Amino acid sequence: MDIFKLLKTLTETAGPSGYEQDIAAVVSELWEPYVDEISADRVGSLIAIKRGTGPEPRPRLLLAAHMDEIALMVKQIETYNSNGFLRVTNVGGIDIRHLYGQLVTVHGKKDLSGIVGSLPGRMLPLERKDKPFGWEDLCVDTGLPAAKVKELVSIGDFISFRQSLRKLQGKRVTGKALDNRASVAAVTVCLDYLNGRSHAWDVVAVATSQEETRLLGAYTSAYAQRPAAAIAIDVTFGKGPGASDANTFELGDGPILDLGPNVHPGMLKALQDTAKTLEMKVTVGTHSRYSGTDAYALQVAREGIPTGLIGIPLRYMHTMVESIDMADVERSGRLMGELIANLDDKFLGNLAKGMMEE
Repeated sequence: MDIFKLLKTLTETAGPSGYEQDIAAVVSELWEPYVDEISADRVGSLIAIKRGTGPEPRPRLLLAAHMDEIALMVKQIETYNSNGFLRVTNVGGIDIRHLYGQLVTVHGKKDLSGIVGSLPGRMLPLERKDKPFGWEDLCVDTGLPAAKVKELVSIGDFISFRQSLRKLQGKRVTGKALDNRASVAAVTVCLDYLNGRSHAWDVVAVATSQEETRLLGAYTSAYAQRPAAAIAIDVTFGKGPGASDANTFELGDGPILDLGPNVHPGMLKALQDTAKTLEMKVTVGTHSRYSGTDAYALQVAREGIPTGLIGIPLRYMHTMVESIDMADVERSGRLMGELIANLDDKFLGNLAKGMMEE
């Protein structure tokens, strides 16, 4: 599988949180050859089911990788000398320091190219000079007159970032929306891995919606699909200049298996044991409260779902130059595939037994 080509297709497709239909169509096309059925649910998540070979009723393992991305939203249309400009607000955790000068697409009645601009520092009031830009300083300029902007754009329209995926050195790549299209790619690798393996359990692969804003797709899909166990796949913080050594991880050093309140210890052990059989290096990370991932929503659905959490190290999170190592994507997918291939009718009992052992 050409992981760079896969990531390029995924990251360069627009999918703001709450406006995932374009990226859902792309993921559907990628996953369809590997699964028995695929559909979109009421909140926009994509649900793909690959049936196992065990006797019915078969237990299900749900894999959740969110497909939405951070974005902007139009909150005001302003006119200056007959020119139209858009004032915006954030959709998800935008780092405003990185917005000035970005290329964007405004998803109005038709898609419009634009830039995020502002007055240069020397034209700002003295008290604002050499200060970080605020939302009141920034605007989106499409180059259209105000009348045309008002015809094509409405308050509440989404605005996505435009950034090509680029190769760095080795297996490193950089671009936008690698949070969390890298994990969608890892699930794709997993499904491809299972294409040549028998597995007893059903697999429910979910490209979840609206993780960046409220974990919506994870809540609803976990409730509706009733999995016996689940794994959330997301990015985690990569090491870089100035980064703390605590809970930051080297790119290319393998998947991160998280441990904390959102993770079932038995799921962590199962992933660790699987990594040993593959002779794959993994690292344990920790979260002390809320993990900030779909794992939280999966864990509390219905009666509670034993949940694991895999992280792919990423630098410059929530920017347009997010960076990963493609080897971590491939290894994460292979790790999930091998775990699934070895699930049997004793797995759930062993999870419960493990919680009771001293």
